Amino acid sequence: MSASSARLLLTPGEPAGIGPELVCRRAVGGRDLVAVADPDLLAATADRFGLELTIQILTRPDEPIRPGSLGCLPVALHAPARPGRLDPANASYVIETLRLAAEHCLAGTAAGMVTAPVHKGVINDAGIAFSGHTEFLAECAGVDRVVMMLVAGPLRVALATTHLPLAQVPAAITATVLERSLEILHADLQRRFGLDQPRILVLGLNPHAGEGGHLGREEIEVIEPVLDRLRDRGLRLEGPLPADTAFVPKRLKGADAVLAMYHDQGLPVLKYAGFGRAVNLTLGLPFIRTSVDHGTALDLAGTGRADTGSLAEAIALAHELAARVA
Repeated sequence: MSASSARLLLTPGEPAGIGPELVCRRAVGGRDLVAVADPDLLAATADRFGLELTIQILTRPDEPIRPGSLGCLPVALHAPARPGRLDPANASYVIETLRLAAEHCLAGTAAGMVTAPVHKGVINDAGIAFSGHTEFLAECAGVDRVVMMLVAGPLRVALATTHLPLAQVPAAITATVLERSLEILHADLQRRFGLDQPRILVLGLNPHAGEGGHLGREEIEVIEPVLDRLRDRGLRLEGPLPADTAFVPKRLKGADAVLAMYHDQGLPVLKYAGFGRAVNLTLGLPFIRTSVDHGTALDLAGTGRADTGSLAEAIALAHELAARVA
Protein backbone atom coordinates (compact mmCIF):
# COMPACT_ATOMS: atom_id res chain seq x y z
CA MET A 1 0.00 0.00 0.00
CA SER A 2 1.45 3.40 -0.98
CA ALA A 3 1.68 6.25 1.52
CA SER A 4 -1.05 8.17 -0.26
CA SER A 5 -3.49 5.26 -0.46
CA ALA A 6 -2.87 4.59 3.26
CA ARG A 7 -4.54 7.87 4.16
CA LEU A 8 -7.59 7.97 6.35
CA LEU A 9 -10.63 10.08 5.63
CA LEU A 10 -12.05 12.22 8.45
CA THR A 11 -15.71 13.24 8.44
CA PRO A 12 -16.51 16.05 10.92
CA GLY A 13 -20.13 14.96 11.43
CA GLU A 14 -22.70 17.48 12.63
CA PRO A 15 -21.37 20.93 11.66
CA ALA A 16 -22.96 22.60 14.70
CA GLY A 17 -21.30 20.15 17.10
CA ILE A 18 -17.74 19.64 18.26
CA GLY A 19 -16.76 17.54 15.23
CA PRO A 20 -15.23 20.34 13.14
CA GLU A 21 -13.11 21.45 16.09
CA LEU A 22 -11.95 17.90 16.80
CA VAL A 23 -10.97 17.39 13.16
CA CYS A 24 -9.07 20.66 12.98
CA ARG A 25 -7.17 20.03 16.20
CA ARG A 26 -6.18 16.48 15.28
CA ALA A 27 -5.39 17.26 11.64
CA VAL A 28 -2.85 20.04 12.22
CA GLY A 29 0.49 18.90 10.80
CA GLY A 30 -0.76 15.50 9.66
CA ARG A 31 -0.34 14.38 6.03
CA ASP A 32 -1.94 10.97 6.56
CA LEU A 33 -5.42 12.43 7.10
CA VAL A 34 -7.84 13.92 4.59
CA ALA A 35 -10.98 15.74 5.68
CA VAL A 36 -14.27 15.29 3.84
CA ALA A 37 -15.98 18.54 4.68
CA ASP A 38 -16.77 22.10 3.77
CA PRO A 39 -13.31 23.74 3.58
CA ASP A 40 -14.75 27.10 4.63
CA LEU A 41 -16.19 25.50 7.77
CA LEU A 42 -12.80 24.02 8.63
CA ALA A 43 -11.02 27.32 7.93
CA ALA A 44 -13.46 29.26 10.11
CA THR A 45 -13.14 26.69 12.88
CA ALA A 46 -9.35 26.80 12.79
CA ASP A 47 -9.42 30.59 12.84
CA ARG A 48 -11.83 30.63 15.81
CA PHE A 49 -9.37 28.60 17.90
CA GLY A 50 -6.16 30.14 16.60
CA LEU A 51 -4.98 27.01 14.82
CA GLU A 52 -2.48 27.27 11.97
CA LEU A 53 -4.23 25.17 9.36
CA THR A 54 -3.65 25.42 5.62
CA ILE A 55 -6.30 23.59 3.62
CA GLN A 56 -5.52 22.04 0.24
CA ILE A 57 -8.49 21.13 -1.96
CA LEU A 58 -8.25 17.65 -3.46
CA THR A 59 -10.28 15.76 -6.02
CA ARG A 60 -9.00 12.40 -4.77
CA PRO A 61 -7.66 11.47 -1.34
CA ASP A 62 -4.53 9.87 -2.78
CA GLU A 63 -3.26 13.05 -4.47
CA PRO A 64 0.01 14.59 -3.25
CA ILE A 65 -0.44 16.94 -0.29
CA ARG A 66 1.87 19.88 0.32
CA PRO A 67 3.83 19.81 3.60
CA GLY A 68 1.94 21.53 6.39
CA SER A 69 -1.42 21.31 4.62
CA LEU A 70 -4.60 19.42 5.38
CA GLY A 71 -6.04 17.74 2.33
CA CYS A 72 -9.77 18.24 1.93
CA LEU A 73 -12.35 16.64 -0.31
CA PRO A 74 -14.84 19.50 -0.48
CA VAL A 75 -18.54 19.12 0.32
CA ALA A 76 -20.43 22.39 0.63
CA LEU A 77 -22.66 23.21 3.57
CA HIS A 78 -26.27 23.88 2.63
CA ALA A 79 -26.66 26.61 5.25
CA PRO A 80 -24.28 28.55 7.51
CA ALA A 81 -23.25 26.50 10.54
CA ARG A 82 -23.44 28.04 13.99
CA PRO A 83 -21.88 26.21 16.95
CA GLY A 84 -24.52 24.65 19.17
CA ARG A 85 -27.47 25.38 16.87
CA LEU A 86 -28.82 22.51 14.81
CA ASP A 87 -30.16 23.21 11.33
CA PRO A 88 -32.00 20.49 9.39
CA ALA A 89 -30.85 22.17 6.18
CA ASN A 90 -27.39 20.70 6.78
CA ALA A 91 -28.57 17.14 7.30
CA SER A 92 -28.03 16.27 3.64
CA TYR A 93 -24.53 17.81 3.87
CA VAL A 94 -23.68 15.35 6.66
CA ILE A 95 -25.00 12.45 4.58
CA GLU A 96 -23.00 13.60 1.54
CA THR A 97 -19.73 13.62 3.51
CA LEU A 98 -20.33 10.06 4.70
CA ARG A 99 -21.32 8.81 1.28
CA LEU A 100 -18.29 10.38 -0.42
CA ALA A 101 -15.91 8.96 2.18
CA ALA A 102 -17.46 5.51 1.83
CA GLU A 103 -17.17 5.65 -1.96
CA HIS A 104 -13.43 6.36 -1.78
CA CYS A 105 -12.90 3.59 0.77
CA LEU A 106 -14.74 1.15 -1.49
CA ALA A 107 -12.67 2.31 -4.46
CA GLY A 108 -9.43 1.74 -2.57
CA THR A 109 -8.26 5.34 -2.77
CA ALA A 110 -8.29 5.58 1.04
CA ALA A 111 -7.38 3.08 3.74
CA GLY A 112 -10.45 3.75 5.82
CA MET A 113 -12.61 6.40 7.42
CA VAL A 114 -12.81 7.94 10.88
CA THR A 115 -16.05 9.65 11.79
CA ALA A 116 -16.85 12.43 14.22
CA PRO A 117 -20.36 12.37 15.77
CA VAL A 118 -23.53 13.06 13.86
CA HIS A 119 -26.89 14.11 15.31
CA LYS A 120 -29.41 11.44 14.37
CA GLY A 121 -32.38 13.53 15.50
CA VAL A 122 -31.79 16.48 13.19
CA ILE A 123 -31.12 14.16 10.22
CA ASN A 124 -34.46 12.46 10.77
CA ASP A 125 -36.12 15.83 11.35
CA ALA A 126 -34.95 16.75 7.84
CA GLY A 127 -36.90 13.80 6.44
CA ILE A 128 -33.90 11.49 5.98
CA ALA A 129 -34.35 8.08 7.59
CA PHE A 130 -31.13 7.54 9.52
CA SER A 131 -30.52 5.21 12.46
CA GLY A 132 -26.75 5.63 12.63
CA HIS A 133 -23.37 5.42 10.92
CA THR A 134 -23.28 1.65 11.29
CA GLU A 135 -26.45 0.97 9.37
CA PHE A 136 -25.83 3.71 6.80
CA LEU A 137 -22.35 2.45 5.90
CA ALA A 138 -23.63 -1.11 5.61
CA GLU A 139 -26.10 0.12 3.01
CA CYS A 140 -23.39 2.06 1.17
CA ALA A 141 -21.19 -1.04 1.07
CA GLY A 142 -24.02 -3.34 0.03
CA VAL A 143 -23.47 -5.78 2.90
CA ASP A 144 -26.38 -7.51 4.57
CA ARG A 145 -25.01 -7.42 8.09
CA VAL A 146 -22.44 -5.45 10.08
CA VAL A 147 -21.55 -5.49 13.76
CA MET A 148 -20.88 -2.55 16.02
CA MET A 149 -17.97 -3.07 18.41
CA LEU A 150 -16.49 -0.63 20.90
CA VAL A 151 -12.90 -0.92 22.05
CA ALA A 152 -11.44 0.50 25.27
CA GLY A 153 -7.93 -0.78 25.86
CA PRO A 154 -8.12 -4.59 26.09
CA LEU A 155 -11.92 -4.61 26.43
CA ARG A 156 -13.92 -5.20 23.23
CA VAL A 157 -17.72 -5.25 23.33
CA ALA A 158 -19.76 -6.04 20.22
CA LEU A 159 -23.53 -5.83 19.80
CA ALA A 160 -25.99 -8.29 18.29
CA THR A 161 -28.51 -5.44 17.87
CA THR A 162 -27.75 -1.74 17.75
CA HIS A 163 -30.12 1.23 17.71
CA LEU A 164 -33.46 -0.36 18.52
CA PRO A 165 -36.12 0.47 21.09
CA LEU A 166 -35.77 -1.99 23.93
CA ALA A 167 -39.23 -3.42 23.30
CA GLN A 168 -38.10 -4.55 19.83
CA VAL A 169 -34.91 -6.31 20.92
CA PRO A 170 -36.20 -9.84 21.76
CA ALA A 171 -37.86 -10.28 18.36
CA ALA A 172 -34.75 -8.95 16.61
CA ILE A 173 -32.48 -11.58 18.13
CA THR A 174 -33.15 -14.40 15.70
CA ALA A 175 -30.93 -17.39 15.08
CA THR A 176 -29.88 -15.90 11.74
CA VAL A 177 -28.97 -12.51 13.25
CA LEU A 178 -27.05 -14.05 16.11
CA GLU A 179 -25.19 -16.52 13.91
CA ARG A 180 -24.16 -13.85 11.39
CA SER A 181 -23.10 -11.48 14.17
CA LEU A 182 -20.84 -14.10 15.70
CA GLU A 183 -19.41 -15.09 12.32
CA ILE A 184 -18.55 -11.46 11.53
CA LEU A 185 -17.10 -10.85 14.99
CA HIS A 186 -14.98 -14.00 14.82
CA ALA A 187 -13.76 -13.27 11.28
CA ASP A 188 -12.80 -9.65 11.96
CA LEU A 189 -11.05 -10.51 15.22
CA GLN A 190 -8.92 -12.81 13.06
CA ARG A 191 -8.52 -10.51 10.05
CA ARG A 192 -8.34 -7.10 11.69
CA PHE A 193 -6.77 -7.95 15.06
CA GLY A 194 -4.60 -10.93 14.10
CA LEU A 195 -6.17 -13.35 16.61
CA ASP A 196 -5.97 -16.93 15.32
CA GLN A 197 -8.55 -18.45 17.66
CA PRO A 198 -10.44 -15.63 19.35
CA ARG A 199 -12.37 -16.45 22.51
CA ILE A 200 -15.75 -14.72 22.64
CA LEU A 201 -18.06 -14.38 25.65
CA VAL A 202 -21.73 -14.33 24.65
CA LEU A 203 -24.26 -12.72 26.98
CA GLY A 204 -27.78 -13.95 27.52
CA LEU A 205 -30.74 -11.71 26.82
CA ASN A 206 -32.62 -12.09 30.10
CA PRO A 207 -31.58 -11.55 33.73
CA HIS A 208 -29.42 -14.45 34.93
CA ALA A 209 -29.36 -15.68 31.30
CA GLY A 210 -32.97 -16.77 31.65
CA GLU A 211 -32.57 -18.71 34.91
CA GLY A 212 -33.10 -22.04 33.16
CA GLY A 213 -36.17 -20.80 31.34
CA HIS A 214 -37.89 -19.26 34.37
CA LEU A 215 -36.96 -15.69 33.33
CA GLY A 216 -37.35 -16.13 29.59
CA ARG A 217 -36.67 -18.83 27.01
CA GLU A 218 -34.60 -16.95 24.41
CA GLU A 219 -31.40 -18.49 25.78
CA ILE A 220 -32.79 -22.02 25.46
CA GLU A 221 -34.62 -21.63 22.17
CA VAL A 222 -32.36 -19.26 20.23
CA ILE A 223 -28.97 -18.48 21.77
CA GLU A 224 -27.80 -21.90 22.99
CA PRO A 225 -28.58 -23.74 19.70
CA VAL A 226 -26.66 -21.11 17.71
CA LEU A 227 -23.66 -21.35 20.03
CA ASP A 228 -23.68 -25.15 19.78
CA ARG A 229 -23.70 -25.03 15.97
CA LEU A 230 -20.83 -22.55 15.83
CA ARG A 231 -18.80 -24.46 18.39
CA ASP A 232 -19.10 -27.50 16.14
CA ARG A 233 -17.48 -25.36 13.44
CA GLY A 234 -14.55 -24.52 15.71
CA LEU A 235 -15.50 -21.14 17.17
CA ARG A 236 -14.47 -20.61 20.79
CA LEU A 237 -17.65 -19.35 22.41
CA GLU A 238 -18.61 -19.18 26.07
CA GLY A 239 -22.19 -18.59 27.10
CA PRO A 240 -24.90 -17.60 27.25
CA LEU A 241 -23.63 -15.77 30.33
CA PRO A 242 -25.52 -13.59 32.82
CA ALA A 243 -24.69 -10.00 31.89
CA ASP A 244 -24.37 -8.89 35.50
CA THR A 245 -21.34 -11.14 36.13
CA ALA A 246 -19.81 -11.46 32.65
CA PHE A 247 -17.62 -8.39 33.06
CA VAL A 248 -15.89 -9.34 36.29
CA PRO A 249 -12.10 -9.58 35.84
CA LYS A 250 -11.95 -13.33 36.42
CA ARG A 251 -14.48 -13.96 33.64
CA LEU A 252 -12.86 -11.49 31.22
CA LYS A 253 -9.38 -12.93 31.69
CA GLY A 254 -8.34 -14.52 28.42
CA ALA A 255 -11.43 -13.29 26.55
CA ASP A 256 -10.91 -11.41 23.27
CA ALA A 257 -14.39 -9.92 22.98
CA VAL A 258 -17.87 -9.90 24.49
CA LEU A 259 -21.04 -10.07 22.40
CA ALA A 260 -23.93 -8.26 24.10
CA MET A 261 -27.49 -8.73 22.94
CA TYR A 262 -28.42 -5.03 22.90
CA HIS A 263 -26.95 -1.55 23.10
CA ASP A 264 -27.39 -0.72 26.78
CA GLN A 265 -26.47 -4.19 27.99
CA GLY A 266 -22.82 -3.96 27.00
CA LEU A 267 -21.90 -0.37 26.29
CA PRO A 268 -22.44 1.17 29.75
CA VAL A 269 -19.74 -1.14 31.11
CA LEU A 270 -17.33 -0.34 28.31
CA LYS A 271 -17.91 3.41 28.51
CA TYR A 272 -17.47 3.36 32.26
CA ALA A 273 -14.16 1.61 31.72
CA GLY A 274 -12.88 3.98 29.05
CA PHE A 275 -15.19 6.88 28.17
CA GLY A 276 -13.36 9.58 26.26
CA ARG A 277 -10.73 7.06 25.11
CA ALA A 278 -12.95 4.37 23.61
CA VAL A 279 -13.35 3.71 19.88
CA ASN A 280 -16.40 2.61 17.90
CA LEU A 281 -15.47 0.13 15.16
CA THR A 282 -17.77 -1.24 12.46
CA LEU A 283 -17.08 -4.90 11.68
CA GLY A 284 -18.16 -6.64 8.50
CA LEU A 285 -17.45 -3.75 6.13
CA PRO A 286 -14.99 -4.19 3.25
CA PHE A 287 -13.07 -1.19 4.63
CA ILE A 288 -11.99 0.17 8.01
CA ARG A 289 -14.31 2.51 9.86
CA THR A 290 -13.70 3.82 13.36
CA SER A 291 -15.42 6.55 15.30
CA VAL A 292 -15.51 8.40 18.60
CA ASP A 293 -17.39 7.09 21.62
CA HIS A 294 -19.38 10.27 22.27
CA GLY A 295 -22.01 12.53 20.75
CA THR A 296 -22.08 15.97 19.20
CA ALA A 297 -21.79 17.81 22.56
CA LEU A 298 -23.68 20.86 21.34
CA ASP A 299 -23.15 22.56 24.69
CA LEU A 300 -19.37 22.46 24.14
CA ALA A 301 -19.39 23.49 20.47
CA GLY A 302 -17.48 26.71 19.91
CA THR A 303 -16.06 26.83 23.44
CA GLY A 304 -12.67 25.22 22.75
CA ARG A 305 -13.19 22.74 25.60
CA ALA A 306 -13.85 19.63 23.48
CA ASP A 307 -11.66 16.63 24.36
CA THR A 308 -9.90 15.14 21.34
CA GLY A 309 -8.94 11.95 23.16
CA SER A 310 -11.48 9.60 21.62
CA LEU A 311 -10.83 10.89 18.10
CA ALA A 312 -7.09 10.45 18.63
CA GLU A 313 -7.71 6.84 19.71
CA ALA A 314 -10.02 6.26 16.72
CA ILE A 315 -7.35 7.52 14.31
CA ALA A 316 -4.63 5.45 15.99
CA LEU A 317 -6.72 2.27 15.86
CA ALA A 318 -7.64 2.85 12.21
CA HIS A 319 -3.95 3.26 11.32
CA GLU A 320 -3.09 0.11 13.27
CA LEU A 321 -5.77 -1.92 11.51
CA ALA A 322 -4.79 -0.52 8.11
CA ALA A 323 -1.16 -1.46 8.65
CA ARG A 324 -2.15 -5.01 9.57
CA VAL A 325 -4.12 -5.64 6.38
CA ALA A 326 -1.83 -3.67 4.05
